[in-house]
Amino acid sequence: MYDVMAIGNALVDHEYLLSDAALEETDLTKGNMTLAGIEEQQQLLAYFKLAEIEPSKQAGGGSAANAMYAFSSLGGKPFYACRVGDDKQGEFYLKDLHEAGVVTSPQSIHIGGVTGSCVVAVTEDGERTMQTFLGTSSDITADNVDFDALTQAEWLYLEGYLAMSAGIQPAMDQLRQQATVNGAKIAVSFADPAVVKFAKEGLLNMLGNKVAVIFCNSEEARLFTDENEYNSAARALLEYCQIAVVTDGANGAVIAHQPNDESDIEIYDIPTPAVDSVIDTNGAGDNYAGAFLYALSQQYSLPECGRLASAVAAQVIQQLGPRLASEDYQSIAKRVVTA
Repeated sequence: MYDVMAIGNALVDHEYLLSDAALEETDLTKGNMTLAGIEEQQQLLAYFKLAEIEPSKQAGGGSAANAMYAFSSLGGKPFYACRVGDDKQGEFYLKDLHEAGVVTSPQSIHIGGVTGSCVVAVTEDGERTMQTFLGTSSDITADNVDFDALTQAEWLYLEGYLAMSAGIQPAMDQLRQQATVNGAKIAVSFADPAVVKFAKEGLLNMLGNKVAVIFCNSEEARLFTDENEYNSAARALLEYCQIAVVTDGANGAVIAHQPNDESDIEIYDIPTPAVDSVIDTNGAGDNYAGAFLYALSQQYSLPECGRLASAVAAQVIQQLGPRLASEDYQSIAKRVVTA
């Protein structure tokens, strides 16, 4: 029995600290994710080497994987469907997840495949900008998905980045249909502004008639709904979900909830804990979603879900890399929701 089944792109993160001026030389859009081929990524890495910008950290990544890492570390039981190569990077990636208690399937391993990688450029303000080579993850299909795992799960978590991958769409449709038949609730993370800009049709397909939860940040919410103000955007998202969770960095988060079309809309404002310094925002939204979904699966109230998620994300941005140590998640939970 799993609390949640998730599906997403499997990527190993390679983090670099650099100035805004150095980032401008790359032509990447600050704060966004850009897809790239292996040659483009090699050119970016060659630029870093020429500029004497050394890698600061290698870590397991991928939006849904980061969320499931947080979910598991807090005490939940997640299953994660993905696609990696049978190379050292793929071995590193899966080992990292398994040690945190995230279950995967042998179907995740593509013999002869190259594991995807993400170059994460972190500027002095802590903002993350990503260039992603999907590798074998770009070819993820129904063959890499253990559909039986969903029959044992209460939640299905879909990563927005997959809206950009045409090959996975039939499997996504099958997962959504199976979730409906089995009574599993669906949560969708928009993941990145670039997804909303360039793959909105794929996102709409993920959302189907309606899902239980949408996770996004304020920029993604405004882009998706064409609303100028993020509280209004959160309300507008209720056309597509029962619970809309919209984060806005240091300004906090808003949770909009409408159990059904006749219900009054409930709005909860969740403050962001004060932090000493912002080091790296990579993975903050993923961890927020993972922690929120864990608390929701444990029947916490929506404000409690928001407070736990905010506390976890606030800790993530104060370090380099997209994941905390497993014991840190537990410590936060004890302080925030179990004290």
